[in-house]
Amino acid sequence: MSDRLAVISIGTNSTRYLIADFSAKRYRFFGQPITRVLAQRSVGTRVGEGLQEAGFLGEAPIWRTLDAVESHLDAMAGQFDRLYAIATSALRRAANAHVFTERVRALTSVPLRVLSGDEEARCAFRGAVMSIPHSEEQRFGVLDTGGGSTEYGVGDHDHAERVVSCETGAVRLTEAFPKLAEGGRSGLRKTIEGARESAREMLAPLASFEAVHDLAVVGGTATTTCSLIRGNRGRFSHMDFTRSELEETFERLVELPLRKRRRLAGMNPQRADILPAGMIVLDAALELTGHDRATVSTTDMLFGFLLLEHEGSAVL
Repeated sequence: MSDRLAVISIGTNSTRYLIADFSAKRYRFFGQPITRVLAQRSVGTRVGEGLQEAGFLGEAPIWRTLDAVESHLDAMAGQFDRLYAIATSALRRAANAHVFTERVRALTSVPLRVLSGDEEARCAFRGAVMSIPHSEEQRFGVLDTGGGSTEYGVGDHDHAERVVSCETGAVRLTEAFPKLAEGGRSGLRKTIEGARESAREMLAPLASFEAVHDLAVVGGTATTTCSLIRGNRGRFSHMDFTRSELEETFERLVELPLRKRRRLAGMNPQRADILPAGMIVLDAALELTGHDRATVSTTDMLFGFLLLEHEGSAVL
């Protein structure tokens, strides 16, 4: 079996790649294989821009994303044995998804697999628990807050037993409440309350899951929030944060105009406009699952996808 696996992932907000070496045969004390990440990169392409209103992927977002895919392929050349290409929420919803998938296939020479919401949730679960030491008896909830959808799963150290995908995310909520992107104090409170109500409504299925003590979170909203809390964008494997820290960071962020947000220490400038909406989604999910604290994991859906493929899992 090939040991160096690579994946290009096309999300609603970002186009990313990850290359991982699965040749190590040793195991950590909590039963997970030691795997070396060889390379990774993320570019903000926002292929889902305008999709909510139009129902179609726009030409400009398509070309931005295809350019990023081509750039990723150049950067990855010679580093992997097998390549996969996957896409998530935006491609699940777009009426012209088939046109885009053919363009990606022409570039990569591999089919673009559009993951279902459940598949995305199971990949996120598998990836998240890799970086967090735990026992085999420990049960987790894993939350993946994306640009177009939010996934949640509950299970043990090995796999998610129950998952759900909800149709809200940082890009979609921002497009529904565009004042969140603009920032500033004037008239924003009503917008924030409307966005919170919308997020709670869309995430309502999370309240029906069994209660678990430990919650892991993946996705750009969570990692950028942690970077803002830390005040820098340095890499980390996992980091805890509280709802109060999330709320304090949100209040600091949302009152700033966009140009000032982009300059904050720890901010990913490309995410500055959609981050307040993403934080609203994240806070609503914490509320509905009954958590005041969570652990952000930087091994996420991409890593989980490759791990499940390497294991030959029937999940995918």
